[in-house]
Amino acid sequence: MLTKYQVAVVQMVCKLSDKQANVEKALHYIEKAVSREAKLVVFPEMFSTGYSVGEMDLLLAESLDGETIQKLLKAARDRRIYIVGGMIEKGERDGTVYNTAFILGPEGIIGKHRKTHLWNMEKHRFLKGEDYTVFQTDIGKIGLQICYEIGFPEGARILSLKGAELILSPSAFGFSHLYAWKIACKSRALENGIYLIASNRTGIERDVMFAGHSRVVSPKGSILANAFDKDEILIAEVNLEQVHEQRKELPYLQDLEKIKVLHHMTDSLSYQY
Repeated sequence: MLTKYQVAVVQMVCKLSDKQANVEKALHYIEKAVSREAKLVVFPEMFSTGYSVGEMDLLLAESLDGETIQKLLKAARDRRIYIVGGMIEKGERDGTVYNTAFILGPEGIIGKHRKTHLWNMEKHRFLKGEDYTVFQTDIGKIGLQICYEIGFPEGARILSLKGAELILSPSAFGFSHLYAWKIACKSRALENGIYLIASNRTGIERDVMFAGHSRVVSPKGSILANAFDKDEILIAEVNLEQVHEQRKELPYLQDLEKIKVLHHMTDSLSYQY
């Protein structure tokens, strides 16, 4: 298993509803990432379709055996890399869709995460996911979260307690809440002793301006690489030994009183606001 390697984070403008153009752009970025020896490439939320396509969700949705994933899977196999990104996924029932993040590798489709905390009008577009899964790979134990979920410490904590060493966050985070993005990325990394790798959208779609500021954050909460507001590819080094070193230095996970936490979380379910 690799413990030290390069990761690539792609920040990009997407063409609304144009899967072919967006996937071709993604494949171009994959080649750039490979040329810089990256073993992991992370794309934004719903990068293949664009984000603001609400009335076309059902038309644009694909399953994980659809054309988009197959093109990316070929790149993952041919280049011996891991690819993470977001898509509109067809649900098992007719007329249902999910906001989904996927992870692909040289060995095939590794898994997916369906967004559990839906932002604003997403509640009317998508069904909620329910699971927090950690994926064992040759580049470490990986958890997935999508955009708005980064503001919920519980999800990252669950993934970390399940062994995650990296949390990857495909996002379409808005510019008006950039302040929250900057704090949450660093907080989730530091409080769990993990690498937080967040790929965000840039540009404007209809009435949404995206924040950009994709970033790689170390287990100490320091920013290893940061984008601004343009199309960009970030390259940073991950060293999984630093995860274990930081968890010894600040043993939040070890000292967490899990029973009390679960008790208080259960009690708080009745909270009204």
